[in-house]
Amino acid sequence: MFPLIKELLAAEGDSRPVVVRGWVKTRRDMKNLVFVEVADGSCLPGIQCAFDGLSLPDSLGTGASVEIRGKLVRSPAPGQNVEVAAESAAVLGAAPSEDGPEGKAYPLQKKRHSLEFLRELPHLRGRTNTLGAVMRVRGVLSQAVHGFFRERGYVYLHTPVITGNDAEGAGAMFRVAAGEGDFFGREAFLTVSGQLEAETYAAALSRVYTFGPTFRAENSNTARHLAEFWMIEPETAFFRLEDNMDLAEDFLKSLCRAVLKECPDDIAFFDERYEKGLAAMLEAAASSRFKRVTYTDAVAELAKAGEGTFEYRPEWGSDLQSEHEKYLTETAGGPVIVTDYPREIKAFYMKQNGDGKTVRAMDVLVPRLGEIIGGSEREDNLEALTRRMDELGINGESYRWYLDLRRYGSVPHAGFGMGFERLVQYVTGMANIRDVIPYPRAAGRLY
Repeated sequence: MFPLIKELLAAEGDSRPVVVRGWVKTRRDMKNLVFVEVADGSCLPGIQCAFDGLSLPDSLGTGASVEIRGKLVRSPAPGQNVEVAAESAAVLGAAPSEDGPEGKAYPLQKKRHSLEFLRELPHLRGRTNTLGAVMRVRGVLSQAVHGFFRERGYVYLHTPVITGNDAEGAGAMFRVAAGEGDFFGREAFLTVSGQLEAETYAAALSRVYTFGPTFRAENSNTARHLAEFWMIEPETAFFRLEDNMDLAEDFLKSLCRAVLKECPDDIAFFDERYEKGLAAMLEAAASSRFKRVTYTDAVAELAKAGEGTFEYRPEWGSDLQSEHEKYLTETAGGPVIVTDYPREIKAFYMKQNGDGKTVRAMDVLVPRLGEIIGGSEREDNLEALTRRMDELGINGESYRWYLDLRRYGSVPHAGFGMGFERLVQYVTGMANIRDVIPYPRAAGRLY
């Protein structure tokens, strides 16, 4: 198997024969020399291939796929250890630089393109430095998620994509079947969360987690919303809220360490281009203790901010806005875990505190983004859960299977959810969530 460019760049220039396969990033023609930079997506930089006195076809230009043969040698140019002294080149697939009878010009010519422009080319934008770096980081994070839970004895669980239950009670679900007489004989939807199903297997396997696609039919055309996104949701039997907070903190720290170790060039690129101080922020998050504060104390802290600090006035009983969450992390100088939210703004399954007003919920907030993890201790008492469902008008018959968990061997348990794209945004510094997923699905956008 031929080596990837990242492997060639890490090698010694010892005049050994090599084959480079990839896409042309740049071509510079000089009097007797031609320099072609080739990238294959395995790393941020491409490798320079130098042609001395060889005639190259015009079709060997930006965007073309090529196979170049030559020898790996030490590079005399600054900023690179090795280059390829090229001996031959074959164009595998041309990319015309001008409109012609065979089609339009390759749209990603050598210049800076806006992220808005690249969103119109989701099938090509992976060849850019930015999206290539995002996808490499995303891949490393995916592996790190599985590694973290595997090391702690969690079972990877595949929960249904089609469901009859709305775990969040939000109602913004994509309908798959309309009801009686349709395929399932009842209404069915694309899932908004695998949590409820994960709870059933936590009650059998003790430690489980899901990592898969989820869907929200929210007609929101913002930089924060997607119609299709990925969620990570661990559920742990015999856990209390404090255990859940510890797991969430360890999880986020572990992911920060993973990208700092595995993607240093990509993180440095994002630090330079998109979010100054990104690497230092991730280092600090990976090594410091997260501040923990109750919702009540957080609202009191927000109330001390000067007049005009917030667009929305912080009041007890209202959900925290993004501006409130960002303020709390900025004043803390890092991630913050907020606990014990009012029960009226949280889901039916969260365990109530003894005060009758709050639930044992938690949100992990991070600088710049706000909430990145949300979770809770789940209500394990059948009577308390049934009473709460009745208060909210939730049909207990539709959740009989869920209530059975409290009838047969109920145990304390807890879990949380992390939107994977939010995580990728956090570690890359990207401002728009549509730039951290290969194909963004949003209202009016289906590529």
